[in-house]
Amino acid sequence: MTHKLDTVGAWLLGILWFLPLAYTLWAAFHPSAYSTHFDLAAPLTLENFVAAWSMAPFGRYFLNTFILVTMVLVAQFILSTLAAYAFARFEFRGRDVVFMLVLLQLMIMPDVLIVENYRLMSWLGVRDTIFAVGLPYFASAFGIFLLRQTFKTIPRELEEAARVEGASRWQILLKVYVPLAKPIYVAYGLVSVSYHWNNFLWPLIITNSVESRPLTVGLQVFASTDQGIDWSIITAATLLSAAPLLIAFLLFQRQFVQSFMRAGIR
Repeated sequence: MTHKLDTVGAWLLGILWFLPLAYTLWAAFHPSAYSTHFDLAAPLTLENFVAAWSMAPFGRYFLNTFILVTMVLVAQFILSTLAAYAFARFEFRGRDVVFMLVLLQLMIMPDVLIVENYRLMSWLGVRDTIFAVGLPYFASAFGIFLLRQTFKTIPRELEEAARVEGASRWQILLKVYVPLAKPIYVAYGLVSVSYHWNNFLWPLIITNSVESRPLTVGLQVFASTDQGIDWSIITAATLLSAAPLLIAFLLFQRQFVQSFMRAGIR
């Protein structure tokens, strides 16, 4: 009985989650007259996507977002790897205290730091740039913690064997630790890309121009009430913004699930 209730609850939650996406798909692929009129005989159209693309610089928004998520991911991988390796394998005074201070970042919501981050970006003179959007996220406490726990599970015998072969610290890190933690990197990379692709509040505050706005902010400006855009075009623009993540998930969902399962097992 309990199993049946869990199944029914899961289906209900899934349907509730899918309903907004279902409406978005309907409105985007039908003329404006049918955006709130559900008629199975309604004609299909792609004109909403053409109109949305021509009415806003979505090409620039896509480029800005791609640069942003790539920049943040590369910085997080580098900094988290170095910090995690130091915390996992180096002995130095105050290591545990410093690690606890790093973990404090997990308890602080990013929104709390918006004012100070804005002041810092203004002081650095990088406000209204893609770099300013990504800079506060370069160091990730979650990434450091996740990789540290993974590195600690790797047998020291592998590192000692590499030292016997004459490998340096850098070679041990890059040829022993990093390859063995590949599933963790994939899982964390997916989370990071998804978060920064959809991040909205901080980019909205720190950007003012088309040259630095990511997709989320560009979509908000496009869908503002003074634009006079109908729902069919707005939903088409929303699908354009979400399409890369949706397509990536549909194509690589098996790899996604396997990476998260391996990350959890470790």
